[in-house]
This record gives sequence, C-alpha cells and structure tokens, in this order.
Amino acid sequence: MFTATLLTAPQHALDPALVTSLRNAWGGGDLRWLAVGEAAEFPLPALPGNAEAVWADLQAQRVDLILQPAENQRKRLLLADMDSTMIQQECIDELADVAGVGSHVAAITARAMNGEIDFEAALTERVALLRDLPETVIVQALETRITLMPGGPALVATMKANGAHTALVSGGFTAFTGPVAARLGFHEHHANTLLAQDGRLTGSVAQPILGRAAKVAALEGIAARLGITPDDVLAVGDGANDLGMLGLAGTGVALHAKPVVQAQARHRVNFCDLTALLYLQGYAQADFA
Repeated sequence: MFTATLLTAPQHALDPALVTSLRNAWGGGDLRWLAVGEAAEFPLPALPGNAEAVWADLQAQRVDLILQPAENQRKRLLLADMDSTMIQQECIDELADVAGVGSHVAAITARAMNGEIDFEAALTERVALLRDLPETVIVQALETRITLMPGGPALVATMKANGAHTALVSGGFTAFTGPVAARLGFHEHHANTLLAQDGRLTGSVAQPILGRAAKVAALEGIAARLGITPDDVLAVGDGANDLGMLGLAGTGVALHAKPVVQAQARHRVNFCDLTALLYLQGYAQADFA
C-alpha cells in the first residue's frame, strides 16, 4: 500500500474537487483531510504510472504531491539541514555581506548548492573572504539577519512530542547551528567550526569539513546510536550537499530546493512550508505540538 499526500501553502486553497478527482482517477481509498484547504491524504493500492505527469500538472496549480509507502510513514529521527531549510538565509552569505563581499560569496554559494562546484573547496574559498571580521558579527547576524523557516518550530516540537529524535546537520557553522538548534529545540547539532584568534575570524575553517559525505555519516551514526535504520529517518535539505542523506533516508524531502536537487530527490516540496513534513507523516494540523 502507498499514501498520496497533497499539500499547498496556507495562503492558497487546496480544492476539494481536485483532490477527490485525483483520488477517484487513481482508485484511491478514503480521503482524509489533515488541514482544511491545505493538506489531504488517501491510500493507494499501487503507484500510478502517470505520477510524474500528474505531479507536474499539480505544480502548475501550486500544489505539492508526495507518494510514499504507507508502512513506517511516521519517522523516528529528523535530520535537517539548516541554511535555506530550517532558516531562511545562508549564514555565510550574511557574514559576507557585512564584510562587503556579499554578492561575490552569494554567487559561489549558489553554484555550490546546485552542485556546479565542489562544496568543500567552495566553503574554503568563501571563508577566506571573511578574514579579520570581528567575531561579534556572528551575534549581530543571529539577532538581526537570521529568521526561522515557517513551520519549523511545529515540525521539531511535534516530532519530539511523539518520541522522535532531532538533529540539525549543516555544512554551515556551529556558531549558528548552536543557537538555531537551541531556539528550535533540536536534540543535537553538527556543523563546521569557524576559526578565530584574538576576537577576529582567521579566514579558515576547522578540518575535516562537514560536507555531503559527513551528512550521510551523521545519518548512519545517529541511527545506529538510536538502534534504528535509515528507513526510520526523515531528512530534509535544499542543496547538492544534502543529496546523499536525502537518498539514504526512508523519506528524503527536497524543500524549495535547487534544480539539481529537484532533479534527483524522490520527494519535493515547493509550495508548502516545513509543516509539509508533518503532513506527509500523517499528522493532522490538530496534532501539532
């Protein structure tokens, strides 16, 4: 058995007639509304052969579609990227803006996140441009530039309330993941360390750099520590360095992701916010913590 979940952003309306028509066309079971006008699901006996074409048609109507096995729908571990996933910014771009090299660094970031250049080399190049910035800019950026992605607090709180473990795993910096993880209530966080001396950034990052392979290793390591399998993991990210963990997780979701990630990820969410990750696990809005 499989589950089909249809979602849209709160400011749009999910048409009941559209949902019912698709359910009937695919021979689905009883329709269940998870949030009126936002999210609905129904069971399917098999995956439809025209799923990709239907997905593309729904995208034109600003509707997301997730098809997945009905078994083990609720996950026991949330593994989340931070930049442009749990927060709305790229932290290194914000620091670079303060340093006066914002547009240059942002262009490198975009290419790295789309898989056009090596992530580790790109990070090293960008961090070098932050040399001599006072460490205090990190606190300033956190206070004035960093905002949470909508739906994030509900996602973390609801999964924790239902016994799941939560981990923030970022190719960014611990100076940001620590405060963001604490604010959202993550159990743990992993990221790179910006090096500083005498109160100023040195333009270097501690080795080894946490990139794509390290995110996969984190998924495997945390799952093993918890006594669960990768199939019990829900992973979410937006960049090329997230593709490894998205592919390994039982449910890997590309959230508002870069083109290369959209092309390779099994599950894509482009219109709904992070509450989509609760709906696709079968949580109704009334269940949110």
